[in-house]
Amino acid sequence: MSQQAVARTAGASAPAVRLRTAARKRADWRRRRLVLFLMSPWIVGFTVFFGYPLVMSAYLSFNHYDLLSSPRWVGWANYHYLLSVDPQTWIAVRNTLWMICIAVPLQVLFAFGIAVLLVRAKSGAGFFRTVFYLPALAPPVAATLGFVYILNPATGPVNTMLAWLGIEGPLWFQSPHWSKPALVGLGLWGIGNTMVIFLAAVLDVPQHLYESAALDGASPLQRLRWVTLPIVSPVILFAVVLGVIQGLQYFTQAYVAASIASGQASQAGDTLNALGYPEDSTLFYPVLLYQHGFNDFQMGYASSMAMLLLVVSFAVTLVIVLNSRKWVHQTVPR
Repeated sequence: MSQQAVARTAGASAPAVRLRTAARKRADWRRRRLVLFLMSPWIVGFTVFFGYPLVMSAYLSFNHYDLLSSPRWVGWANYHYLLSVDPQTWIAVRNTLWMICIAVPLQVLFAFGIAVLLVRAKSGAGFFRTVFYLPALAPPVAATLGFVYILNPATGPVNTMLAWLGIEGPLWFQSPHWSKPALVGLGLWGIGNTMVIFLAAVLDVPQHLYESAALDGASPLQRLRWVTLPIVSPVILFAVVLGVIQGLQYFTQAYVAASIASGQASQAGDTLNALGYPEDSTLFYPVLLYQHGFNDFQMGYASSMAMLLLVVSFAVTLVIVLNSRKWVHQTVPR
């Protein structure tokens, strides 16, 4: 083919190439618009209910804002007062750390132990699975109300039964030494969601691994240690991370229990501050945040507390995930 023919062919194909390119761009843009349209409910919800509040909280944390007047810029004053001046901050931090260090391990161990027992149950597994899961369906407020009345030191059935045995029951939510253990008991009672997740993970362990370990002479405890735990370790990591985040945000049960228990004490003749009752033993960090933001109308200060909680939650989760590489087995042998 001569050079003139090649040039004529290239000149004739160039418009076709441009047309095909333009058609592909239009098709790609139509697909992008369709994706954006389908994602628009999530984008709007994320922006309105998460993105905008997060940005405004970060901004208000550097302002004095009482919900009645315009925000007034104060710089780092809120953070300085939070970390260096406010005497209640470290009380709330200690209570929150207590809940994380005591309640979270107990909840994980209890949920895992119940799951292992249900897997080994010869009969009635479905019934017991339902029994242990049902408390998770109870609303947190209703469950807390029930626990406060059950553990009432004067008329509650728990102390009544202990009295029948000749044991003097504790004051539970009326005592600063027993209020947090009572909340831990409430958390263990409603462990159904985590138990179901552990149950699915334990049931997914390959049976041939148990058979191989049994042939090698491994005892049930050794099979649990060297077969079950490594395989369900990702689920343990999930439960620990979720428990720590929930512990850092622990609010509803402590707020309701303190309010009801302080009301019972007030009926006995005492006038008490509900939040943190008794003696600030249930004053967790989110409860203190609520007190400053909605009781004292210190919304700028409460925003600084919320931002600090966000940073700490992210940092703690990151540390747990990074250190999990030492004990979490990501691959499951088949």
